[in-house]
Amino acid sequence: MLKKLLKYDLKNIYKFLIIFYSLAIFFAVLTRIFLSIEDSFIMNIIGQICSGVTISMMINILVNNLLRLWVRFKENLYKDESYLTHTLPIEKSTLYASKVLTSLISLFISVCIIGLTLFIAYYSKENLETLKNLILPVVNIYNTSVLKIVLIFLFIFFIEFVNTLQAGFTGIILGHKMNNAKTGYSVLFGFVTYMVIQIFGLLVIFIVSLFNKDLMNLFVTNEIINLEMLKVIIYLSIAIYFVTFVAGYIINLNLLKKGVDVD
Repeated sequence: MLKKLLKYDLKNIYKFLIIFYSLAIFFAVLTRIFLSIEDSFIMNIIGQICSGVTISMMINILVNNLLRLWVRFKENLYKDESYLTHTLPIEKSTLYASKVLTSLISLFISVCIIGLTLFIAYYSKENLETLKNLILPVVNIYNTSVLKIVLIFLFIFFIEFVNTLQAGFTGIILGHKMNNAKTGYSVLFGFVTYMVIQIFGLLVIFIVSLFNKDLMNLFVTNEIINLEMLKVIIYLSIAIYFVTFVAGYIINLNLLKKGVDVD
């Protein structure tokens, strides 16, 4: 049943996302073509316009990915479609697992599409060297490659968005336990949940900093963080987001198991 639910959810989400994926890649190709034409003021202007649209499409991919997942969650569990959903012989754990897996898959693909779009539009030896020079100190500390460092930052970016998404799920679940103004309460509870996650992350970093003088400098000075501490913060960020994701999953599942009030 989980496989069928997942297929149905992904089909619904990608009816919308595929449009933004296509537009992002299309304008990335145009950006590459027009910016590669040298000694032409007009072509350069068109290329810059296409570049702006490409960046806009990449932002739209992430924003619409989140919005569609929240809308899908709400419609499937609380709106007209929910009358069918809740008559099916499906456990709440299976239903919520489908929503989370759909989120993970779609967000992962979206991040990959954004990476592909950036590569198509802006890849060049000069830009690659600039990127290498920017992150070379971090690469030396980790004793690794530029590619691995980029993948680490993309992974942190990905799990942060996953936690933001799940905070939205929490907001929708709590908001629909109210008697009225459910959408407003959903936004409020989602924002509060997101802020709790961020405060929890800062609190964990602060507690760890009590045992690390260099890390404590983040809180008591305005000095630029040294690269060794950046390594610690990266590991802490990954651990914190993983813990909050698991905690959020358990909390949301327990809230759903207590009952769903259909509109």
